[in-house]
Amino acid sequence: MLSIIIIVFSFILDGILSNFIAFDTFNLSLFTPSLTLVSLVTISILFYHQNNKYLLICFITGIVYDLFYTNLLFFNGLLFLLIGALTLLIEKYLEIDFIKILFLVAISIIIYESSSALIILIYNLVPVTLNRVIYKISHSLLLNIIYGFLLYLIIYLIPKKFKRININ
Repeated sequence: MLSIIIIVFSFILDGILSNFIAFDTFNLSLFTPSLTLVSLVTISILFYHQNNKYLLICFITGIVYDLFYTNLLFFNGLLFLLIGALTLLIEKYLEIDFIKILFLVAISIIIYESSSALIILIYNLVPVTLNRVIYKISHSLLLNIIYGFLLYLIIYLIPKKFKRININ
């Protein structure tokens, strides 16, 4: 239940911030949000031994994200599923703590933006250059890393009886 609340809050906050922050091709704010993606990466620690449930939530969240924000059905569904699978793979080999969650969020943003640009380039939807991709990644890391840290802190501070696992 906590994971759904975090995703819905992040989803709504993503929409609100997208309306108030400049989002032009060469005029991005340093606070470009990808909060729904960050929330998916952060809540993965709540799905201990429930990988299929977590991946299903990633895919469904991506589909809903597509319906509300991008109008490209299955585009973000598949990308969020990819990020979810990579998150589970990394968590399999690393114990997640405050520093590693920041690293995981940064890697997820980089992979998401790069994959997104690659798919857009392959299907020639809009012109994409390497400079634009690097610019977008660099302008979205700050806010998203801060948000990932805050979400991890909130999850960490919730009493153990509301969590399935003990987070270090």
